[in-house]
Amino acid sequence: MRIRPLLIFTCLLIALTGCAGPGGSVQNESGQNFQVDQLQAQDELPKFSMETARDGLPTGWNFYRIAPYKKNTVYRLENYQGRTVLSANAITSASGLAVKLRPRQTNNLWLQWEWKATGALPDADNAQSLQDDAPLRLLVAFDGNKSKLSLKEKLNFEMANLISGQEMPYATLMYIWSGKTPVDTIITNAHTSRIKMIVVDSGKEGLGEWRRHSRDLAADYKRAYGEAPGEIIGVALLTDTDNTKSETRAFYGDIELVRKNAK
Repeated sequence: MRIRPLLIFTCLLIALTGCAGPGGSVQNESGQNFQVDQLQAQDELPKFSMETARDGLPTGWNFYRIAPYKKNTVYRLENYQGRTVLSANAITSASGLAVKLRPRQTNNLWLQWEWKATGALPDADNAQSLQDDAPLRLLVAFDGNKSKLSLKEKLNFEMANLISGQEMPYATLMYIWSGKTPVDTIITNAHTSRIKMIVVDSGKEGLGEWRRHSRDLAADYKRAYGEAPGEIIGVALLTDTDNTKSETRAFYGDIELVRKNAK
């Protein structure tokens, strides 16, 4: 289990940057290999609402697997309450979708989205690695200067590099619907300080409702890491129930990066 956060880093990097592991390809949701040069960096996050309901991955989003022995969460574009959204159905599973972005500065950049959870995960505890599940997660990957990291983190990066054959993102912000942790809490991943989870919804509060969020990425990053952020290189989503051996159904609405005027 100790390698799980590194696997998340590794799979995220492949999906976000289009870099290959040792085999030179990544897998889609069906387990089929495809060449990484097909993954193109994008300027914007593709909107689910602009698509029609169908099976298969939404345009511009890449599937990533947490580990080959994990069951995959099933994602599908659905016509739900009068618009197209992304549904996530997880049964003791963990996998996600990601978008590789052209690097961009975070000054005055906000992440805006809405999501809906239909059921809580009462056994989930995001501060404990063996119970770290969530019905909804959004992840933002940042570039940065890895030379100033601690020896422990450099070793973590080296191990992840051995797994994937590629460099890992410098840091990740993860917005989550937590099982029980209070809203606005920042949780450091149990095994690496380079993943910081920010609780934006928690427990049963708001279940069955669309929850809208707007986050100042630079402010959140500085609060979580104590320094100014580097460039953003990608965004991902993840619904996972593998650790708690549970199941859930959740929905993601459009996810946007919005540049706001400085006050």
